[in-house]
Amino acid sequence: MSNNRKAAIIGGGVIGGGWAARFLLSGWNVSVFDPDPEAPRKVAEVLANARAALPALADVPMPEEGTLTFEDSIHDAVEGADYIQESISERLDLKHRVYAQIQQSAPHVPMGSSTSGFKPSQLQENAANPATIFVAHPFNPVYLLPLAEIVPSDKNDSGVIENAKEILREIGMFPLHVRKEIDAHIADRFLEAVWREALWLVKDGVATTEEIDEAIRMGFGLRWGQMGLFETYRIAGGEAGMKHFLDQFGPCLSWPWTRLMDVPEYNDELVELIAGQSDAQSGMHSIRDLERIRDRNLIGFMRVLKDSNWGAGKVLLEHDARRRATAPDPTPETAAPMVMAHMQVLPGWIDYNGHMTESRYLFASSETCDAFLRHIGAGLDYVAGGHSYYTAESHILHAGEAKLGDRLTGSVQVLSADEKRLHLFIRIQRGDTLVASIEQMLLHVDMKAGKTCAAKPAVLDRLMPIAEAHKALERPAAAGRFVGAPRG
Repeated sequence: MSNNRKAAIIGGGVIGGGWAARFLLSGWNVSVFDPDPEAPRKVAEVLANARAALPALADVPMPEEGTLTFEDSIHDAVEGADYIQESISERLDLKHRVYAQIQQSAPHVPMGSSTSGFKPSQLQENAANPATIFVAHPFNPVYLLPLAEIVPSDKNDSGVIENAKEILREIGMFPLHVRKEIDAHIADRFLEAVWREALWLVKDGVATTEEIDEAIRMGFGLRWGQMGLFETYRIAGGEAGMKHFLDQFGPCLSWPWTRLMDVPEYNDELVELIAGQSDAQSGMHSIRDLERIRDRNLIGFMRVLKDSNWGAGKVLLEHDARRRATAPDPTPETAAPMVMAHMQVLPGWIDYNGHMTESRYLFASSETCDAFLRHIGAGLDYVAGGHSYYTAESHILHAGEAKLGDRLTGSVQVLSADEKRLHLFIRIQRGDTLVASIEQMLLHVDMKAGKTCAAKPAVLDRLMPIAEAHKALERPAAAGRFVGAPRG
């Protein structure tokens, strides 16, 4: 189910569609206003890409998708909204007219603008309530990249800004609070400098569009993607750090390496030169193909960062933790299998047939078992103290298929337990349908000594009442099976 909160998206182009997808897949209801009759088709195409991409960054189930509506008026779009995002054309007079209409109906709702160039004080001119208008500048694709530059002015209410930042964190974004108004904010000022130099390199025949892109993606682009600029250069300074780097490379600032303050004449000749090279470079792909290729590459890169808890990956891990914190509590410790894990079959979980891969059945079992161990007090803190439960033996029975998007639950039945052993029967289900069962024997181990030992009293105090309650349960028919054993 949706969380019943509503986001209003004003403008349904590439950026507005990305915002709509980000909110929808985070469980928000979304209303879109865009007078373009093609807007529903365009947003639907962006949303289709987002559905295939964003869940692949998560390791917990996505919320139930919200409801998407297209409204015929700004009033209907913003009515009842908890957050408004404006993503219309970069024309200040148009934005002012739209803001006036928005604030006739929703004067107190926080309203972020996707503008890349205007400052918030410009957006707020003559507004009915300037305190709620601010810049929330994202990066394409909005449904994947976490950065949103949040730029307030001195007219903004600090509470509104903090609330907006929290909303963005809730949908998996990284709100970067820009403390001082400046044209083009932070990121685009940097990109503009690179862009201007690239235009000169093409115009002067030094490099083609493809060669410039190769220089970025084969070299410093990979460094920037995980360490940015200053951290990268700190490493370049060696053991002496940033000061040494500055001492070594500072003098080159006076050399004529770039033409950043000099812009090539923007004329038809330059446009045709760049457009022709770009067509030769990428024209064999449709825009939608390029978007999907981009998304797959970003997913792979960001998941690597997630594995190392670094950069954008740290945002993903924190977002997973937020969603885990709101997951349903385990079932009571009574004579019933305990539901320990809620999962969803993600794009990275399926094979060429569209079914969940064998490794992910084991992953689902591991998630369920780990949740049970945390429940009895044998989680990571316990492991850090030198003790852990090790799996000594397991048997998996594939009972059904799981497909992309299926929501799964993992439950635990304790077959037996004593001071050193824990015998579990894990069911992975889709609703009431059994997808797989996993029988597992775990031994409690002193990790330093490398041998089994009795679990700590605090763990046994949590475990043994569950084991006692589960004695009343019927023993699963699949328990004790071996490979090739008859099903009957």
